[in-house]
Amino acid sequence: MTTLGKNSPKEHDSALLRAVAAGDRRALAELYLGYHRRLARFLSRFTPRYENIEEIINDTFMVVWQNANDFRNASLVSTWIIGIAYRTALKSFRSQKNHADMGSLDDHPEQTVDPTNETEVQDWLQHGLSSLPIEQRLTLELAYHMGHSLEEIAAITDCPVGTVKARMFHAREKLRRSLPALSGAAIESPARIG
Repeated sequence: MTTLGKNSPKEHDSALLRAVAAGDRRALAELYLGYHRRLARFLSRFTPRYENIEEIINDTFMVVWQNANDFRNASLVSTWIIGIAYRTALKSFRSQKNHADMGSLDDHPEQTVDPTNETEVQDWLQHGLSSLPIEQRLTLELAYHMGHSLEEIAAITDCPVGTVKARMFHAREKLRRSLPALSGAAIESPARIG
């Protein structure tokens, strides 16, 4: 497929997806390369195993290849692809017999260029996030690390906006309670403050 001139990224992705729907393998390869890093970064927050991440990404793009004709422009192409990755990841995580890979990010820290840059606060937050149920963790990742709106998260996760709000609320509440304990600080009740 030839490079698409001065189109915006959204128009470019839409044109690529139309080409994929028409059977253009090079367009699929371009979409794959364009989304691989973003999806790998997103998925690496939930499983440290490179093989799992690659399998989920490959499965995601198999679904994109098979269902490109079904895309109706009801959302952005990026929202659609991330939604497929989200559902594929959940399915993969739930089918794994050993869920220790998902929850033990401490045993397999995320690869960084300079490991000395890992701060205590990041480590503390990662401990808190890893204690959340997977749906709550994914929702927070989509909102805070990937910058998706509530409506986009609802489209990605295929659930109502109210469910997204509830997951975010419960996740923040759990983090509010667990983070001070992880740091060794006690939570003061509101009645004692002041």
